Amino acid sequence: MRCARISVGFLFFFLGAALACGEADSPSSTPGTITISTQPATVIGFVGGFVKPNAHIHSTVQLAEHLRNSYPAGVYVKVFENHHGDQAYHELLRHLDTDNDGNLSPEEKRQARIIIYGHSWGASETVTLARQLDKDGIPVLLTIQVDSVSKSGENDAVIPGNVVQAVNFYQPHGLVHGRHQIRAADPEHTEIVGNFRFDYSQSPVSCDGYPWFNHVFLRPHIEIECDPKVWNRVEALIQSKLSAATPEATVIAGPVRAH
Repeated sequence: MRCARISVGFLFFFLGAALACGEADSPSSTPGTITISTQPATVIGFVGGFVKPNAHIHSTVQLAEHLRNSYPAGVYVKVFENHHGDQAYHELLRHLDTDNDGNLSPEEKRQARIIIYGHSWGASETVTLARQLDKDGIPVLLTIQVDSVSKSGENDAVIPGNVVQAVNFYQPHGLVHGRHQIRAADPEHTEIVGNFRFDYSQSPVSCDGYPWFNHVFLRPHIEIECDPKVWNRVEALIQSKLSAATPEATVIAGPVRAH
């Protein structure tokens, strides 16, 4: 059993190291028009493995860059390493503290418009951050998990009651694969939009620029991370929440990944 734990630990170390290698520019997009308002909103992303938050090859980073370009005002977007969840939490609290008095008032908490998403370990950290905010009485509009892999000491299966909606995308194959199902701790307050399964055994996705280790040992896990169908749906979900929360301003937006 000890050997099994060590093997799994080495697997995830190599997973993180391999995912962290290489960067590529975001694919071009076809613009369209979406209507939103100038009311502040916050989007937090978490990358998987030991990936850096500026590794452009990864869809988590590409999506954040695209949202920043699409929403130049009124939306705060930032990506964090999944091992820096506390940093994300404290920075988010500072961002919500609009009067800069060092404390969040009930009104500042009520006005929070937060969306959190992530891939792999980053998806696990997505739920962990939402749970921290739940303890503070801060609502979360949406959490999105992509091939969620639970980190040690974390529970990525149960969505806390402060989350309005939660979505789970996963694929079932390979040495590393995502959680098949998430559920709400409080179904009266949290809607599980769906647990959406993707299978790349018959329809592989090209992941150019990734290291050989990923292609040999972790191919399905990175295919869902490269799949434009998944990430365009992720972006559409985020945009729908931003549009509902901020219905007055106009912004240019399009798909985060091109086929």
